[in-house]
Amino acid sequence: MENGGVQTFELVVKQGRPALVPPAEQTEKGLYFLSNLDQNIAVVVRTIYSFKSEQKGNEEAARVIRDALSRVLVRYYPLAGRLTISPEGKLTVDCTGEGAVFVEAEANCTIEEIGDNTKPDPVTLGKLVYDIPGAKNILEIPPLVAQVTKFKCGGFVLGLCMNHCMFDGLGAMEFVNSWGETARGLPLRVPPFLDRTILKARNPPEIEFPHHEFAEIEDISDTADLYKQEMLYRSFCFGPDKLEQLKLRAMEDGSLNKCTTFEALSAFVWRARSKALKLKPDQRTKLLFAVDGRPRFEPPLPEGYFGNGIVLTNSMCPAGELMDNPFPFAVRLVQEAVKMVTDSCMRSAIDYFEVTRARPSLTATLLITTWSRLSFHTTDFGWGEPLLSGPVALPEKEVILFLSHGKDRKNINVLLGLPAPAMKIFEDLMKI
Repeated sequence: MENGGVQTFELVVKQGRPALVPPAEQTEKGLYFLSNLDQNIAVVVRTIYSFKSEQKGNEEAARVIRDALSRVLVRYYPLAGRLTISPEGKLTVDCTGEGAVFVEAEANCTIEEIGDNTKPDPVTLGKLVYDIPGAKNILEIPPLVAQVTKFKCGGFVLGLCMNHCMFDGLGAMEFVNSWGETARGLPLRVPPFLDRTILKARNPPEIEFPHHEFAEIEDISDTADLYKQEMLYRSFCFGPDKLEQLKLRAMEDGSLNKCTTFEALSAFVWRARSKALKLKPDQRTKLLFAVDGRPRFEPPLPEGYFGNGIVLTNSMCPAGELMDNPFPFAVRLVQEAVKMVTDSCMRSAIDYFEVTRARPSLTATLLITTWSRLSFHTTDFGWGEPLLSGPVALPEKEVILFLSHGKDRKNINVLLGLPAPAMKIFEDLMKI
């Protein structure tokens, strides 16, 4: 269509009728336990994977992916159930075996015409993921919803809607890669370990740490009115040189003798976002981020653990201290938050939820989630690895996502949304 004489493109997707894909064999029935770590992140995550092969068209794509889904659900049978509330008032899965929701669709264009799908775009990319009509809460959305959209170029996009309470990024990656291995007739490289009771709360619970990630912070900022303005979504690429420069800046005053890429980049965007939102100096601001607890538990969680093995850790600081102190100060705050994640701290967090049923507060908070170490780009259903993969949207306005990028995966894309005035300031602060 035309807009002021400028030709603009609108993606049109024709969706077929949704169907249920049950496991190919009989599976266990009854209630499936979700740990307290699963309860903390009960949000849906929408992702897309774009495929195109010069040797194969897309005519068989939906059938192959659907058949493989039926077979892989035998091993991942809780994904064929439905979320419910247990008698204790917690999320659990009723393993009904009714199946995942599957939709076939067709687009009016080529994959190339939808443009850069490496940054969140809920309006355009949202058409590539099926939404359950009329769903009012996560209990009315099946744990797994899949849509295969064929494009005129012979390529196709797999759009997924999955509930984070079923698995974290590593677990989701292992599931999607197992699905691809099943489609190619291969044995699963990492079979799922389904028993989540290894992360049950202790009896009696032992709360050994102040869990500030759950604490409500008084919001004395002016961001509420700011967020009523137009939201802009941007992607900022940090190549190896820029990342190394950040790490050197973190250690330049000699107060730190080592620094990881994640620590430097997290501190950098935390400070920049606080400045862009013009937080008041005495406004307490909180940084939340996930640490992979799998190797930190004693003993470590088994390979293929099907669930959330991540633990949220945090750092809090008055915005004035964060912005006015030298950069190494912010990096040190991030490092201290990482060091807090020990076996005793993680088990204390599990017990804390058991006692309080509290979920992390996002008031005056930045939540960083990193996918930069996840190999979603290796998923192969028989059409080769994805041309592109990524999120459809950020789950909350407080979230910033780190994604690996580039052929050698050494670049990191920082994806976020901010009100237009704040985004202009943030863009200027990214010029290092």
